[in-house]
Amino acid sequence: MGKPTGFIEFEKKYLERIDPKVRVKNYKEFEKSFDEPIAKEQGARCMDCGIPFCHGDTGCPVDNLIPEFNDFVYKGKWKEAIENLHSTNNFPEFTGRLCPAPCESACTLGLIGPPVSIKSIERTIIDRAWSEGWVKPQPPSFKTGKKIAVVGSGPAGMAAAQQLARAGHTVTVFEKNEKIGGLLRYGIPDFKMEKFHIDRRQEQMEAEGVTFKTGVNVGVDITAHDLMKDYDSIVLAMGSEKPRDLPVEGRELKGIHFAMDFLTRNNRLVDGKEIPDKIMATDKHVIVIGGGDTGSDCVGTSNRHGAKSIKQLEIFPAPPEERDASTPWPLYPKIYRTSSSHEEGVERKWAVNTMKFVGNEKGEVKSIVGSEVEFKDGRPVPVPGTEFEWPADLVFLAMGFTNPIQDGLIAQFQEIGLQLDNRGNVEAKFGTQEGCFATTVNKVYACGDVRRGQSLIVWAISEGRKCADQVHKFLMQEMEVAV
Repeated sequence: MGKPTGFIEFEKKYLERIDPKVRVKNYKEFEKSFDEPIAKEQGARCMDCGIPFCHGDTGCPVDNLIPEFNDFVYKGKWKEAIENLHSTNNFPEFTGRLCPAPCESACTLGLIGPPVSIKSIERTIIDRAWSEGWVKPQPPSFKTGKKIAVVGSGPAGMAAAQQLARAGHTVTVFEKNEKIGGLLRYGIPDFKMEKFHIDRRQEQMEAEGVTFKTGVNVGVDITAHDLMKDYDSIVLAMGSEKPRDLPVEGRELKGIHFAMDFLTRNNRLVDGKEIPDKIMATDKHVIVIGGGDTGSDCVGTSNRHGAKSIKQLEIFPAPPEERDASTPWPLYPKIYRTSSSHEEGVERKWAVNTMKFVGNEKGEVKSIVGSEVEFKDGRPVPVPGTEFEWPADLVFLAMGFTNPIQDGLIAQFQEIGLQLDNRGNVEAKFGTQEGCFATTVNKVYACGDVRRGQSLIVWAISEGRKCADQVHKFLMQEMEVAV
């Protein structure tokens, strides 16, 4: 905890942001970590609540010891704070920028006022640690001789790889793209997290013994049989990349794209790559279908392109402004949230359904047709007399992801016994007990979105760490049997 009376004495502070009119002119991050006096003051607000719901099952999926690092910050013990934070979270600079902070929703102080600024404190700790040179490689003191393949270099794969390398195993990470990071690099816009954060973690991990093989499409360039033959264990961490489609009339028209097709191309442009099939929103009427974070990222990117207008549509009604009985404390509440991209300009439409797309003589989308809806027995029903047609030069489908891509590697593993769950994810149990994260194929494990479905970065890191622990125990038991 921080100062016993800190929650009474100090108000909650937020990170400073560059004005929306200024920040939309580039793709740089626009938030600034706390200065030390403010950070100490915010750490002081952590109260002696007795049972810290901010971590554990109710708050932090990666099990951060939040009251402890708040107390370290309050007392100015920054080295102790980063050691504490790194003991549970491999990449706090990722979560400190991208996590929706369920910990703050579960903060006891939130029952009577604004919760502790946990996410901002986390970011401030790791940003200071990097600037002070405290983040260093942690190579193992010995090598086990065991070889592990990690397929996918998103946060789950990175976390699993780092934990296993530090345990003394020889780890190779395979990534189909030209650089590591998965959707951290290619799906998250730079204005939310610049990519040097990934690059310096890669340098750290390479110094710890991890080998990254990029531009390798496992399932095509390397088969499941190759992995089974060459490695003592395999970790599947490929994410959940099959987007949810909208099969309505006119879906085939030009100008209708999955959100990730737009975001990944733009991230490569920002990285200086030549993109022959780039998608630009400049001077266009943009419709984003889907009200979540991915849709919000499309809004922020379209604003930076200079879109003529942007509408973001959601089929569900607008959530309440305040927490209601459907999501009581300490659960993560369903409330109306305004993202930084929304601040930059967008017209949000709730409880509307897209019925069809209308095209011009060139086969390009020119408008969408839909109506307002109300829910009856859990299903959206059109409201008579509310039909609309809005101009649309670009439409982005941002309705989430259904399951991992099953062609290629997963199909190959299915031939030797890999099972999927009823949602199309790789079947494997979650937890810390023996056998968790193990698939139905011997020595093959799965973690992150490929196992649990589309989820949060904090869950990916948590699963990567817990999966690594199970793989390590499996390999050590094999060594004991061999001896």
